[in-house]
Amino acid sequence: MDSMTQHSALASARLYLCTDARKRQGDFEDFADAAFQGGVDIIQLRDKTIEAAEELELLAILRGVAERHGRLWAVNDRADIASVSGAPVFHVGQKDLPLEIARTFLPRPASIGLSTHTPEQVNAAITASPGEPGLDYFCVGPVWATPTKPGREAVGTGLVTYAAEAIRRAEETTGGAVEVPWFAIGGIDLGNVEQVLAAGASRIVVVRAITEAEDPTAAAKSLLEALDAAA
Repeated sequence: MDSMTQHSALASARLYLCTDARKRQGDFEDFADAAFQGGVDIIQLRDKTIEAAEELELLAILRGVAERHGRLWAVNDRADIASVSGAPVFHVGQKDLPLEIARTFLPRPASIGLSTHTPEQVNAAITASPGEPGLDYFCVGPVWATPTKPGREAVGTGLVTYAAEAIRRAEETTGGAVEVPWFAIGGIDLGNVEQVLAAGASRIVVVRAITEAEDPTAAAKSLLEALDAAA
């Protein structure tokens, strides 16, 4: 993707999937293909159990699948891996590399996303300008406790509502749309997604809702239908 296409793809993304390496299933490429086929916009490989060489091999596979579908793919935490793999999207947490340092590793037009867990962090993300040295999207959560983030206290839907209202306030103040898209994340599935959307989110990040589904394509389509219904 060129810079403009990549920026447009991120701005319009609504369904973001995080997956492990699928070691147990042994179907990483087929799974990624099925998820994209169902309408997933971004797939992030997030697996703390794999070494750098294996991660690069899997990212090469993910890149090929994503490019066939014209979708985005992401690297988590490791700016060096993101740089070497040519990832279009890189995600960091609050205690990972500062954005200005992460930018030095990444070629343009790579996009950077950030996790937020408090109102103060949400406010800082909203006021950060896209691109260098700011960020391009942020995530709010975890809405519910999730085994993918053990020990991380759930923030509930209240922080989702706070983010939605803070975005509206920022738009009223500036007289225009806030350019940084945001996603709700953490324990979201088809059974509770309506609560997240009612709280004010319009984009979501999911894990088990698709990774544990018997039919990843159908699971993704169902989540998108829920997003469409709330639009």
